[in-house]
Amino acid sequence: MDTTLATPQPASTPTTDDAPVLTLTEAAVAQVKEVITTQHLEGHYLTIRVVPAGCSGLGYDLNLVKELKDGDLRWTQDGIELVTDKLSAKYLAGTRMDWVKTDTAAGFKFENPNAKSSCGCGNSFSA
Repeated sequence: MDTTLATPQPASTPTTDDAPVLTLTEAAVAQVKEVITTQHLEGHYLTIRVVPAGCSGLGYDLNLVKELKDGDLRWTQDGIELVTDKLSAKYLAGTRMDWVKTDTAAGFKFENPNAKSSCGCGNSFSA
């Protein structure tokens, strides 16, 4: 596994060799790459943003996008270009994103050290 991770920088600035805002587990990397391949989205960025959502107030918004927004922060992990905005980066610092699949459900799971509480269904959090 490529462990080249970098601190998010503005999209126009090369990254450095510091800790990233968010990291993906091997399972999450595999799932993101599968989605990119099966949906023919090569060259897209995976955006991870914190947005108002759910009963706890905040949630995660994941998208594969072709264009970056001004001020976006970008870093690379295992060939995946990850992007977030400065405000989301504060909530995501130190977060680990995993892909979890059971007999009844599948989805991304976030282990966020900044979350003070989360709702019962696990879809939102408060910080």
